[in-house]
Amino acid sequence: MKLNRLAAGLVLGLGMACAAFAQTAMKISISTAQNSHQGVAIDAFAKEVATRTNGRYKIETFYNGSLGGERESIEAVQLGTQELAFSSTGPVPNFVPEAKILDVPFLFRDKAHARAVLDGPIGQELLTKFDAKGFKALAWAENGFRHMTNSKRDVKVPEDLKGLKMRTMENPVHIAAYKGLGIITTPMAFPEVFTALQQGTVDGQENPLSVIMAAKFSQVQKHLSLTGHVYSPCIFLMNKAAFDKLSAADKTAFLEAAKVAAKVNRDRVDQDDANGVKELRAQGMTVIENVDKSKFVSTLAPVNAEFEKQFGKANIDKIRNFQ
Repeated sequence: MKLNRLAAGLVLGLGMACAAFAQTAMKISISTAQNSHQGVAIDAFAKEVATRTNGRYKIETFYNGSLGGERESIEAVQLGTQELAFSSTGPVPNFVPEAKILDVPFLFRDKAHARAVLDGPIGQELLTKFDAKGFKALAWAENGFRHMTNSKRDVKVPEDLKGLKMRTMENPVHIAAYKGLGIITTPMAFPEVFTALQQGTVDGQENPLSVIMAAKFSQVQKHLSLTGHVYSPCIFLMNKAAFDKLSAADKTAFLEAAKVAAKVNRDRVDQDDANGVKELRAQGMTVIENVDKSKFVSTLAPVNAEFEKQFGKANIDKIRNFQ
């Protein structure tokens, strides 16, 4: 009888111990490699969440589009089949149209300006627009300023782009702008891009230095032009219902973890921007640094006039002039 009670006590004790260490697993994914500005972001986020929740939440990290491209991952988060995603804002306007304005070409002066806008009242208000679409937007992070690469020729002025078949993101603002530069636009999910460049399905693509390096595009692209034509944010997205189920303390833990991870991510972008040109030249790319951006801006004037109608000139100027 005593042995039975002892056994029952042990089972109960083990059950309580297991309950105390019950762990909830959640998935987060990116389209780029682990050793990238996005990889360090989700790794830092996973570590911070584990620390801040005493291991009760385990964030499982997936890289290289293994759970699908950015659009598919965002759809999965919206549907609740995946809890989290870290994505560039490329496909985001398909879900939250208010985010489109961030993709207007030559909107931001530099990274400091872009970060100040996103971390300030304009960016924080934009984060609230995600709630009604089934998301909790945890924090803005960074992809970086986008530059043009291609396998055909040096690009110094907009005329050099005419007739080039370029992969673009599945983003209506990007597509409209690049058509205005004479590019033949080919929207395509990121995991397909390397093969498309390798096979010559497209002549080129455009991405920040961090992405160009992580994706090893120097293996399939000869020419890089530092056009810096669009600033590309990243964003931590969580399924709204999953976030709402968290306790108040855990909600804070997830939000603070995302902020810490965003800082790690931006630091890596700065590092990649500082080293990227030298590294990509060493890998055989021709890098055009003296791009005449004023010519790109003037060529895009008709397209920008349309954007001003679409988003409101006052809204664009509010971002452009933010100090």
